[in-house]
Amino acid sequence: MAEITAALVKELRDRTGAGMMDCKKALAENGGDIEASIDWLRTKGLAAAAKKAGRVAAEGLVGFATDGTKGALVEVNSETDFVGKNEQFQEFVREVTKVALAEGIIDIDALNAATYPTGGTVAEKLTSNIATIGENQSLRRSAILTVNSGIVTGYVHNAAAPGMGKIGVLIALESTAGADVLEPLGKQLAMHVAAANPLALNGEDLDADLVARERAIAEEKAAQSGKPADIVAKMVDGAIAKYRKENALLSQLFVMDGKTPVAEVVAAAGKDVGAAITLKGFVRFQLGEGIEKEESDFAAEVAAAAGV
Repeated sequence: MAEITAALVKELRDRTGAGMMDCKKALAENGGDIEASIDWLRTKGLAAAAKKAGRVAAEGLVGFATDGTKGALVEVNSETDFVGKNEQFQEFVREVTKVALAEGIIDIDALNAATYPTGGTVAEKLTSNIATIGENQSLRRSAILTVNSGIVTGYVHNAAAPGMGKIGVLIALESTAGADVLEPLGKQLAMHVAAANPLALNGEDLDADLVARERAIAEEKAAQSGKPADIVAKMVDGAIAKYRKENALLSQLFVMDGKTPVAEVVAAAGKDVGAAITLKGFVRFQLGEGIEKEESDFAAEVAAAAGV
């Protein structure tokens, strides 16, 4: 069985909001496996659903760039938040995002090998920055969205500079409507995605493994109700239907009014201008999601309190 460290307890607390002792027990029951412990806590009603990787410790910036029907989103990591405020680092994020956009690059190896605007490769520029700034940095991921007609627009939350921040979103709208209509709609939709964190465009597009995991949790919780098998089956189906609705962008309730499904918001905007508008896709990068935390000074405090 894996050692139940203070760092593991802290990570599980950060990702679930459950109490320290509950987290320690969950880890003990599941051999130190974080994902299994999250599911265990949820079956006991002790944790909220974790959408992606929860809160994690990683710094840097997410940057976006758009050009009409095309947009790029890039994440560049650093060791500390201080570097994210560094003008040299911000300039690199800005320029590498433009490179990704111009070349349509989503593969990180290809992006590292691409030509940097001031000469050399992107990787060489990054190496130079590491030497002069004095802190490790890395290109983590890149995404591209395109439409045949319409726009791709972007938004960053917790902006450190124009076009870069802690959360970055791209929205692709296919339409013959003008940019004066599509741009503000796209910005609002991007703000919604930043806040609501949908996992797919449609309920049917949700990752099969995620749905299977939710079904297993729902089955365990429903079984604990003691109700007849046919009722339990309906409870499980209802839970999965709710999960699909709440985690698919088009069926989520628009954060701007809290009552209208996003699909209806888009349809109404098209009706108002007399041109169909289709939300073709989105990309959302949250800085550091999915990166494992390093044990911190706070972890030592957790250890003292939890006795681990």
